[in-house]
Amino acid sequence: MQGLIFAVAGAIAFSGKAVVAKLMYRMGADPFTVVGLRMAMAFPMFLAMAWWAGRRQQASGERTQLTRRQWWQIVGLGFCGYYLASTLDFMGLKYISASLERAILYLNPTIVLLLSAIWLGQVVRWPQVFAMLLSYVGVVIVWLHDWDAATLVAAGAHGLAAHHAITLGSVLVFLSAASYAVYLMGSGQLVQKLGSMRLVGLASCAACGMALLQWWVVARLSDGQQGQVAHLPWQAWALSAVNATCCTVLPVWLVMRGVQLVGASMASQAGMVGPLSTIWMAAWWLGEPVTWRLMVGTATVLAGIVILARASRPGNAQTVAASVTRAKA
Repeated sequence: MQGLIFAVAGAIAFSGKAVVAKLMYRMGADPFTVVGLRMAMAFPMFLAMAWWAGRRQQASGERTQLTRRQWWQIVGLGFCGYYLASTLDFMGLKYISASLERAILYLNPTIVLLLSAIWLGQVVRWPQVFAMLLSYVGVVIVWLHDWDAATLVAAGAHGLAAHHAITLGSVLVFLSAASYAVYLMGSGQLVQKLGSMRLVGLASCAACGMALLQWWVVARLSDGQQGQVAHLPWQAWALSAVNATCCTVLPVWLVMRGVQLVGASMASQAGMVGPLSTIWMAAWWLGEPVTWRLMVGTATVLAGIVILARASRPGNAQTVAASVTRAKA
């Protein structure tokens, strides 16, 4: 029960990220500012996480010295798994609803399966194909919900037609999910050697450095048009603190603790509450419309992911479960 509570709480906290970001957009923040503030505030906590995990491994005699190759692997994983995925995700959120963003991110296990088939030659069976098609049909249904409410959903798309903004935002968030899928595929060996907590801490620290560098470069190249914080009210700073703690670092610990107690498969099933909590929070805090298309589409996506997990082979089922459980970024 404790593990399920941790997993559910982590999924709900993760889902609040999109709502917090869109609230900050309404206060005048841009995606680069949102990402930069989030990473700047989360960096000390990720650093502490990596240090604490390393100390625990050292005390138990399990800590290994990192090689230069492993350091570069960590930097690469931090780039695709946390920096690039987060940047693309927040850029896409500028143009689509929080509910559609969450539905697209839940396609992550299907992307992992497709990349495994392309790169590793893994055989995809017909039940898996059906599950993937079902998930993508669900996303299309949710996308049509945004299309019908395009003017309201894409209100922040300055100088861009509403329907074009919906399409652009959807593509950006899908690329974010694909970037995180690459991270999941490349992190398997390092997770076994370093442990999930230490790897997440180190990779996130690398991603924080990249995001802060990006923030500074964008502000310089745009002559202050992007990445500025001087005009932001104190509420935006408070929301950024919530984003860094309650929607980033804390959920990582909650989900990992849930996985430790009940396993990745059970934790991923509990995490299915994430899209539903996003719909509720987006309706409550953002005033986003809730329609039958949104509910049917979200339920279809979740059904496809559940079928995919059950149709996968034992080894791949763990990957699918982990993909849902670690859905960010």
